[in-house]
Amino acid sequence: MSDQDHAEVRRHLDRLAADGIDVVRVTYPDLIGTDRARDVLVEELPRALEHGLAFCRAVYHTSPQGDVVPVPGGLDAGLPDVCVRPDLGTLVALPWEPGVAACLADVVDPATGAPAPESPRDLLRSVLERCRDHGLSPVVGPELEYFLCEPDQAGGWRRYGNTPGVVYTAGLRADPDNHLLRTLRQVRDLRIGVLSGNHEFDGGQFEINLLHSEALSAADRAFRFKAAVKELARREGRLATFMAKPFNDAGGSGFHLHLSCTDGSDTEGRNSFDDPSGAYGLSATARHAIAGVLAHAPALAALLNPTVNSYKRFGPDTLAPWLIDWGLDNRSAMVRVPPERGAGARLELRLGDASANPYLAIAATTAAALLGVLAAEEPPAPLEGYGYDTAKAAVLPMELPAALDALEADTALAELLGKDFTASYLTYKRNEVERFRRHVTDWEFTEYAYHL
Repeated sequence: MSDQDHAEVRRHLDRLAADGIDVVRVTYPDLIGTDRARDVLVEELPRALEHGLAFCRAVYHTSPQGDVVPVPGGLDAGLPDVCVRPDLGTLVALPWEPGVAACLADVVDPATGAPAPESPRDLLRSVLERCRDHGLSPVVGPELEYFLCEPDQAGGWRRYGNTPGVVYTAGLRADPDNHLLRTLRQVRDLRIGVLSGNHEFDGGQFEINLLHSEALSAADRAFRFKAAVKELARREGRLATFMAKPFNDAGGSGFHLHLSCTDGSDTEGRNSFDDPSGAYGLSATARHAIAGVLAHAPALAALLNPTVNSYKRFGPDTLAPWLIDWGLDNRSAMVRVPPERGAGARLELRLGDASANPYLAIAATTAAALLGVLAAEEPPAPLEGYGYDTAKAAVLPMELPAALDALEADTALAELLGKDFTASYLTYKRNEVERFRRHVTDWEFTEYAYHL
């Protein structure tokens, strides 16, 4: 490190010591958006910055059940390392864990010094760089829903506060133990730009909104938000899940993305999506971006609806989009354009579910929008009235295998995301599909065992 770098590290160390912090939790996202981490004693932080922290690269290839998927560069290469370096610009004290601060990390290949091919944060950086090459700086506002569960007497999980009809409410009627208030206050102190929260449609379901920001910051904040909510639920002896559809008798949890672009390097530039003289009050850039998202929607599903379970969220009257369409302030459309114009002009992609990796969801969405801008094509007429009419719009992939096939076939999107990343992601996810196909489910036993 240079003398200037050493001086900056010393400033961080002095600040940590003054705040009574003796451990730094270094975290980064894996392929599915789960936080991987290591706790580093503060006195050893300079060593971690100088040399990095060694992790096995196959952490990107490890399934939720602990299986190592044979993705190229992992098992076949002898399980090599990646090097994880703390990003001190993201340091923040953990409000619920005295003496501990957390930061994000950069992940590189120690042999080349280049970003690890599967690194979601670096994938998003590369897509945003391509956007900037064309004068666009994406701005994103994430909306995430989740279910809170508590232990049942059978050793499983049941929905917390399972009261029907309490959508868009707050307070004890829908949240008898004040989970939402505690969570809001804790994540506010994490300084990730939390705006508000409320009970959502189904029993035990909550939504917390994050402020909009430059796209990488938005992904960082959404990633940290999901990790924080899960951690805080565990402290209560509960389980917070961002699974797309965890219960048969309830709806699913969405991950909606509000996207606009500025012509500057941050949110302070002019909104490139606004044009009072344009069709619908939108600029040609905005309309082309909508057309790009629609054109690449089947492939986007593989990244925004990334699990076998994701596709059980789709269906008529679910308000989860399963047709490829767009509308003006129409929540039954896949792409909704809210009524605000001027600085608030934006599109809302309602396709994603809460299980999506924030970095991959935002990278894929901005990539599709950029491809639309470059193609300069107009979208079809917007949806009018309540949607879900297959005579008016094409149907999205309704199972993960079809979405993965669409991603593989979408060479333009795959090229923008990176061929190495796309190949690794397809291998990883097709392994998930194959493991599910071989697994005997409770439904099968209930359906067949007694009668057959």
